[in-house]
Amino acid sequence: MKVKCGFLTVLVFLLGTSFLSAASTEEAGQILDATGLKGGLVVHIGCGDGRLTAALYANDSYLVHGLDRDMKNVEQARDYIKSIGLYGKVSVEQWKGKHLPYIDNLVNLVVSENLDSVSMDEVKRILCPNGVAYIKRGGKWTKTVKPRPKEIDDWTHYLHDSSNNAVSHDTVVGPPRRMQWVGSPRYARHHDRMSSVSAAVTAGGRVFYIFDEAPRFSILIPPEWSLIARDAFNGTI
Repeated sequence: MKVKCGFLTVLVFLLGTSFLSAASTEEAGQILDATGLKGGLVVHIGCGDGRLTAALYANDSYLVHGLDRDMKNVEQARDYIKSIGLYGKVSVEQWKGKHLPYIDNLVNLVVSENLDSVSMDEVKRILCPNGVAYIKRGGKWTKTVKPRPKEIDDWTHYLHDSSNNAVSHDTVVGPPRRMQWVGSPRYARHHDRMSSVSAAVTAGGRVFYIFDEAPRFSILIPPEWSLIARDAFNGTI
């Protein structure tokens, strides 16, 4: 009898866990469909047990960061995310206060069922242009899109645009004042040969460039050029 009871307890636990995971996956899919996000940096405020946080990692185009005020929730979420092998691509940390721990114009999607003391102005601050806030209020989800400033220009050709006039109309650009993001690899192949990064252009909030990914131990090895597209505001690929 004890063996049967123990087996039933384990079975009920496993079924309950599977149900919760399936429900989180379905909800995450609905959120991503509603917001139209196909990849980028996602922040989940009030991540709880981490199941929805992990489910928001739909594929390798995403990077997900969960925040929670309760350390017990953080530990539970970390254990769950580690158990499914996603920790790193999905991570969670404790956070308290009114200010979110991100630089301006960084995040593609903010998801929260309870913003608590965080204002929408603070949420908009961390959103990149065309970024989306998906917030639950009164049992209903509300979608807010941060508009892209008209003062930001693209650089789509070698000399700005098809007119070959190398003058940008961007009035936001200026001298660097802070580090926005860092992407790999950190080192080029050689210091006195052709640059490993070449032919960079920008369009639609992305940076496009070709990169020589051949081994760095010898410049005599033939190049291995790859076309790479990164989010201009957070570096996600």
